[in-house]
Amino acid sequence: MIRVVIADDHDLIRNGFAGLVRAEEDIELVGEARTAEELLELVPAARSDVVVLDIGLPDRNGLDLIPLILERDRSTRILVLSMHPEERYACRAISAGAAGYLSKEAVAEELVAAIRRVHRRGRYISPTLAEELAAEALEPDTVAPPHTTLSNREYQLLLYLGEGRSVKDAAREFRLSVNTIHSYRRRLLEKMQLHTNNELIRYVLKHDLTE
Repeated sequence: MIRVVIADDHDLIRNGFAGLVRAEEDIELVGEARTAEELLELVPAARSDVVVLDIGLPDRNGLDLIPLILERDRSTRILVLSMHPEERYACRAISAGAAGYLSKEAVAEELVAAIRRVHRRGRYISPTLAEELAAEALEPDTVAPPHTTLSNREYQLLLYLGEGRSVKDAAREFRLSVNTIHSYRRRLLEKMQLHTNNELIRYVLKHDLTE
């Protein structure tokens, strides 16, 4: 039996997932979490084989959670299930220790297949992502684009501001103060050698980081 925990702050998603796994004889839902705090408390007690993790939890970025989950249970396999397209977060998730990345637009059968795959110690990634990771491994000296040097929070903010959103909007979205968002913005602009939001937006469009 594959013991699965799902972490997602949307009741509809969690309820749909629960209904999905109930139909599978070899998969059991052993826990649900709405926040990062709930998940970190749940993982050791649930003895889960697979954690299905949403990136957009309200109290903490899912990418930052991956190493924390693995610290609590090295045997747990993490499958990121995200509303964001693969090119936005998949490489970061895999690099952080996730075993797979799947869009929420995927059909139910694909999610079940992904859970079984990562439970067997495999990885569940698309052919496109596999090629990108292989290219990075074969050409380690290739200069990476500036956005790959950002922290997870800085990267999130880059994408958010790259959609033309304001600092105040970002503060509400990330549940942080406006001053904190300004600090993140200043650091990411310095790292990327950009100066204005217009330059930031052009960068995001040029590198196809929009949804």
